[in-house]
Amino acid sequence: MNLFVLGLGYSSLHYVRTRGATYARVVGTVRSAAKRDALRASGVEAFVFSQAETQDGLAEALAGADRLLVSIPPGTDGDPVLASALRDVILAAPDLRRIVYLSTIGVYGDHGGAWIDEEATPAPSNARSVRRLEAEQAWRDLAREKRTAVHVLRLAGIYGPGQNALVNLAAGTAKRIVKPGQVFNRIHVEDIGRAIDAAFAHADPEASAVWNVSDDEPAPPQDVVAYAARLMNVAPPPELDFDSAPLSPMARSFYGECKRVRNAAMKAQLGVSLAYPTYREALQALWRAREGRAS
Repeated sequence: MNLFVLGLGYSSLHYVRTRGATYARVVGTVRSAAKRDALRASGVEAFVFSQAETQDGLAEALAGADRLLVSIPPGTDGDPVLASALRDVILAAPDLRRIVYLSTIGVYGDHGGAWIDEEATPAPSNARSVRRLEAEQAWRDLAREKRTAVHVLRLAGIYGPGQNALVNLAAGTAKRIVKPGQVFNRIHVEDIGRAIDAAFAHADPEASAVWNVSDDEPAPPQDVVAYAARLMNVAPPPELDFDSAPLSPMARSFYGECKRVRNAAMKAQLGVSLAYPTYREALQALWRAREGRAS
């Protein structure tokens, strides 16, 4: 199997590093020559793709893929891949049969803390999520034209090695923002990897589908920070009221939505067993690894 990854970001690069050996060839894209060179030096075959540049050799590598993982977010002008010449390359790729698109649970918008699943009607409440929902549909349209399927994985808040509450506490950047009733779902990058594998292996590759990829316990964000502080045996940062907390506009926008996202379909239909059902198991493992003990 040959895997092509559009957008070697945090989640997709973790997938490549932990599962790349299962593929005959893995190729991915980045936005800068510096990132390309750094990845190539570490053994990851990468090409530059951006609105300004498509590196020589990229189209040929994409044409030879039979698995496609899409992890490039849409911009203000829509999905950059589908607006480029790569769209025709994907349509013409002779062996490409499976496409997995990484999206976000943000497309559901705000549900006032209620439980939702994949049957909930998307109602994105900000421009980023509106563009993401439009990109999902654009990839479905492409898949229909190619007579294949695209499996959409709507991801909860992503964390894992190097990107978690322990790291933030150690750096002095962690905040305990308190907004009554606010909860978030999360998902560890290892469990994203499991979901990607399961989506590629899904028994019905010709029927496009959507799955929520989230943990079992939507939790208040301040609880996660406090738990990480207990593991580290340090005092947690003081609680900050949401209304007066110093947050960027983007960070504040995340608190404008509250929902509890069910993952039952991911488990039942894809057979995914979560390595980290809640933030507790994940932070424990991350702390053990940080301290040099077996994870």
